[in-house]
Order: sequence, then structure tokens, then C-alpha cells
Amino acid sequence: MPVLQESCLSCHGPEKHKGGLRLDSKAAALKGGDDGPVIVPGDAAKSDLYRRILLPAGSDDVMPKKGDLLTKAQTDMIRDWINQGAPWPEIAPANVAAEKPAPEPEVPAADFKPGPAELKATASLHAMGIELWPLAAGLHWHEANLRSQGDHPIDAALAQLKDTASLVELNLAGTKFSDASLTNLQSLTNLARLHLEHTQVHDGALANLKPLTSLVYLNLFDTPVTDAGLENLKGLTRLRHLHLWQTRVTDAGAAALQKSLPQCNIDRGWSPAAPETKTAAITK
Repeated sequence: MPVLQESCLSCHGPEKHKGGLRLDSKAAALKGGDDGPVIVPGDAAKSDLYRRILLPAGSDDVMPKKGDLLTKAQTDMIRDWINQGAPWPEIAPANVAAEKPAPEPEVPAADFKPGPAELKATASLHAMGIELWPLAAGLHWHEANLRSQGDHPIDAALAQLKDTASLVELNLAGTKFSDASLTNLQSLTNLARLHLEHTQVHDGALANLKPLTSLVYLNLFDTPVTDAGLENLKGLTRLRHLHLWQTRVTDAGAAALQKSLPQCNIDRGWSPAAPETKTAAITK
């Protein structure tokens, strides 16, 4: 499940289900999508899901479409899971919040045309090899993915992004930046989805997210965030999905945030102190 959550659910989850496919529940995953089942329990070789995650980058059918391809260890895990019958426990681990109602629409109701500052910023980002992609034809709302920057610091790019008011989805997963650079996110008030997983974002830097009241999805997987950082998120009342696996957040800290954001699904994955929970989560 952690592999599916990180790499698949942004396109095939409760918020989006491209091709009619959802992978966030047993019934939906086994049902498949518009082209039929993608998982054949007991036979990975006949499962389209497994076939697609093995395809090379650039292939029309490769999954995931966005971000990094799965590692061999991850594809082997998916293969073995399917060959074992694709077991999917009906009861979620106790520290995973129950499914909450679907979030509000992520794209603002009204479209707008970018102003001179955004056009200038877009040109500067293009020169850095970073593109803003429209969410759909005829819309001026955009998404940006900086994961391809690898080990190259992205502070200069973040300085340009502050003027991209049309940005509704931003992926900074696995990138390197200074905490001070996150001040540039404060102006992105239309931002609905933000990926900060696999970064060194610290508690204090999360204060820069307070103005982002349109956020419905935030991923902090594998970051040094603690309970103190969660205090900065209590005003994000539209937040519906928060991923906190492998952080330093405690049960008490997560519970306190849940009281402030009762409609948010706070996903802490598995607890290292409970091996049986870890096994169930990975098997699922």
C-alpha cells in the first residue's frame, strides 16, 4: 500500500481516477478501469498493472505517468503480492484514519489569464528546464513537477514560482531547497496539491503553508517533521489528505491535528513499533 499511495493514487485514487481506475480500495482495484481488470489475483504475468510498471520511461502505457518509475524492488514486491493472490485486509491498521468524504473540487471555479509577472516567471522557469503544464485544454490552471531536478538545488526556481498564481499542483518530492526558499510558496493561494515527500523540510518552514488555504492534499512522507510542524497546518480547513508516513509525528500530535481538521484523512502508514501493522500495510 505505501508503494501504491506514493506512486499511483494521485492519478488513481479518491480525487482522480484516470481511465476509470481506482487503486485505493480492494473492490475498486479488482474491478479495474475502463479497459477491464488490471489485477489478476495469483497471476502477475496476466495482470496489466504489473505489465505497465515494467515498461520503460516514455512508453505510452507506462505507470506511473508522473514522477519516478518504480524501482526493481518495488516492482518485485507488486509481482509477489499479485502472485500471492493480491491479499487486501478488510481492516485497516489502527493508526490509519477512516476514509473521509471526497474533497471539494481542486480547480477554482473561475479561470483567469496569467498576468505579466507570471508570463515572465514562466519564461525564466522554461530557461531552467522547468515547464508549467495546463491541467486541461482551454484552462489556464497549471501543474509543475520539479522532481527531475535531482540533486540540483531548486531555490532559484522557487523564487520564480512565487509569481505563478495559476499553479494548482506542485511536486517538489525528492528535491533540495533551503527552508527560507519556501517563503516563495506563500503567494500560491490557488495551490490545491503539494508534494514535499523525501525532502528535508523542517517544522518552521511549514509556517509558509498557512496562507495556502486551498490545499486539499499535502504529502510529508519521509521528512523530519514533528508535532511542532503540525501546528502550522491547523488552519488549512480544506485539507482532506495528509501523508505523514516515516515522519517524527507522534500519536498525540496526529490526534491533536485531527481535532482541528476532522474531515482530513491523516495517513501515518505503519508504526515501526508495531511489526504486525507494518506487515499488514505492506501486504495490503
